[in-house]
Amino acid sequence: MSAAARGQRLAACLLNVSEARRKEVVERIARAALCDAQGAKRDDTTVLNIFNDHDYNRSVITIVASIDSIREVVLSACEEACALIDMRAHSGVHPCLGAVDLIPIYPLGEEVGAQDCAQEARAVAQALTARVPGSSAFLFGWADSPRRRGLAQRRKEMGWFQRSPELQAIRPDVGPQPQRRFGLTGVGAGPYVMNCNVTIDTGDVTVGRSIAAAIRESAPGGLPGVQVLALPHEGAVEIACNVESVEGPPPEDEPWPRFSVDGRPYCHVPAALIAARVAELAGRRGVGVKGAALVGFTPHECRGLAELALSRGIGEFWKERGRIRM
Repeated sequence: MSAAARGQRLAACLLNVSEARRKEVVERIARAALCDAQGAKRDDTTVLNIFNDHDYNRSVITIVASIDSIREVVLSACEEACALIDMRAHSGVHPCLGAVDLIPIYPLGEEVGAQDCAQEARAVAQALTARVPGSSAFLFGWADSPRRRGLAQRRKEMGWFQRSPELQAIRPDVGPQPQRRFGLTGVGAGPYVMNCNVTIDTGDVTVGRSIAAAIRESAPGGLPGVQVLALPHEGAVEIACNVESVEGPPPEDEPWPRFSVDGRPYCHVPAALIAARVAELAGRRGVGVKGAALVGFTPHECRGLAELALSRGIGEFWKERGRIRM
């Protein structure tokens, strides 16, 4: 690995777009991040992973770039997504508001701070609504200054969890009143967030909801940083978890992964613990677990794979993962 790759000030964007059933569309969005306006390849950018879910009709594209270029990288992908995805024709079981549903920007390493990511997220929101007339955005996390409201709170305020959100009732932070064509985009920054999904062997969503209610952070004895939905998925039920990194050291004697931002310690619940807790709760209800999956990477994995991809000049890393070893 080159010293230049190791020394880069890297940031990640786990871009959530409301399309998964047209693979070619999602890959066009990913490739748009890799080239500048003149079509030249960006040397400081890689797409590490593309996660698609047909039932959700949602994809998560893991983009890593220098913090100094992340704004244009993300905007290129978002402009392509807005051109190719029409929310008036969208259907899927996963909640969503926008063609580009979520743009979170995370620091990867001590070289990048909270203010760096917050500044870029706010700039992305402003530029997106200027470049795509009719698009609008709300801010969350570090980008939501000075209140720094979390994503779950902001989504609730915007009606993201509703079956049929009333766009005319929404007041975006940036841009005009949301239109059905583009919907509404969440743009923010914070410490790294993972996605961990555990599938339980039942079609009864009420069972899934009771498990979700027991493990989410707000519940007594819930898991720190874990936000949860229970969704029907391929004839079963998926416990879909956002695993937010929380400030402070892990609980005593717990080997939770940790990192720091601006000298402040953060940690996150391991995916294995989430899977074990779901299995325990499902077992009490006479239900088994079909499987668990981490969508993308842990913070350390994301940083390490990005350094590897950039040192080898691999932009479309999602195609190469199976052939490359760390």
